[in-house]
Amino acid sequence: MLATTNTLLINGIEAVPVKVEVDIQNGLPNFELIGLAQAALKEARERVKAALKNSGYEFPNRKIIVNLAPADLKKEGSHFDLAIALGVLLASGQIDAVCGENLFFAGELSLDGSLRQVPGILPMSLALIGAGTDTCFIVPAANSREAGLVHETHALAAGSLKEVIDWLEGNESLQPANDEYGEEKNLSDLQPDFAEVKGQESAKRALQVAAAGLHNVLLIGPPGGGKTMLARRMPSIMPDMTREEILETTRIYSVAGLLNTEHPLISVRPFRSPHKKPASSAAGGCRARERSAWRRMEYFFSMNLLNSTGMFWKRCGNLWKTNW
Repeated sequence: MLATTNTLLINGIEAVPVKVEVDIQNGLPNFELIGLAQAALKEARERVKAALKNSGYEFPNRKIIVNLAPADLKKEGSHFDLAIALGVLLASGQIDAVCGENLFFAGELSLDGSLRQVPGILPMSLALIGAGTDTCFIVPAANSREAGLVHETHALAAGSLKEVIDWLEGNESLQPANDEYGEEKNLSDLQPDFAEVKGQESAKRALQVAAAGLHNVLLIGPPGGGKTMLARRMPSIMPDMTREEILETTRIYSVAGLLNTEHPLISVRPFRSPHKKPASSAAGGCRARERSAWRRMEYFFSMNLLNSTGMFWKRCGNLWKTNW
């Protein structure tokens, strides 16, 4: 029997819908996961098997084929567990429910069947804004505050696989994702203050003009001259972030798995200090997840800075040769 559920994958900082197709056939017991699944995702077999048994269900002792479509995109992460487990239960006829095109699931399964927090929930919620008003997104309870940041998406929080199954069968209701995350921390007090800088009047004036007009700044000088110190304090004099900028920044932190569960909203402009001569892997982060997440903010910034600096000194050298 064939069953289909829906989830999403993270491609950079964007989310793409994915169909999880589960087919159970007669044959030797086997679990095949196809569709460019990475190593961490292929381990879902053992997590799903243990979670089903500890939740009071049977793992079919037959040939199971799980296809993740579209098959031309690489799939990584553990948030596919919930959709795969529901697909196995639907295909084996153990639950009487219908997972329509408007239901999306994301969550990592523990061996006891509970749902664990996963990164990337915010970009998934943002990707579902245009999917329709009847679209429902099921997330782990630990990601409730993060999913609640997107008011345009209807998200529900569940604590375990059993709660999701009871909700699908109409036996239990799930709590909406909590968008009341309480009083936000005043993170601006934790940032270095531009008013602390003594001296450096010319540099401070240049940074103030750049911050007022949102211009780019190129700082050149000897080590210890105060370039990093000034740049680190520049966000404190910049305008407040708009909602679009806040969601864009929080989306990057979400994909990188750096969000605070209690206060997931990043409302202060971030500051990144890459090395002046980073390798391509170091510029984007050593881990694959951070490399894809920080690529926009850090990699292109550092590469453009190096290219601009190199062109500057190249022109200075040509001018020196011309005059002398």
